[in-house]
Amino acid sequence: MSIEQPNVVDIISTSKSGGIVLTISDHLDWSDTQRHLLMLQEKINTYLRFLESEEVYQRYPDALGHRITIKVVFQIEPNLEAHSFLSKAQAIVEGAGFGFEFDLFSATPYLI
Repeated sequence: MSIEQPNVVDIISTSKSGGIVLTISDHLDWSDTQRHLLMLQEKINTYLRFLESEEVYQRYPDALGHRITIKVVFQIEPNLEAHSFLSKAQAIVEGAGFGFEFDLFSATPYLI
């Protein structure tokens, strides 16, 4: 699953603190910033519909009673225009009563 599948929730997980995290997996580069931002906006809107309709509780009953956060994980560092968009998206998502975070994916190998 990824940002290229606008009607799919990529990952649902539980954070260490017990909150529920809905992750958007974004592997795209920023060569076409406008197209990328439109795709990201569509994906965030899908997640908000999933939450506001309470479908999340039907599909993932463990979410009931827990703080829910939408998290975007980028493979490529967002550019300045994307950071501006993310600030606006954060205000909207938090205004709807949910958390919003974004981070850069870090694939650190572990020795066993």
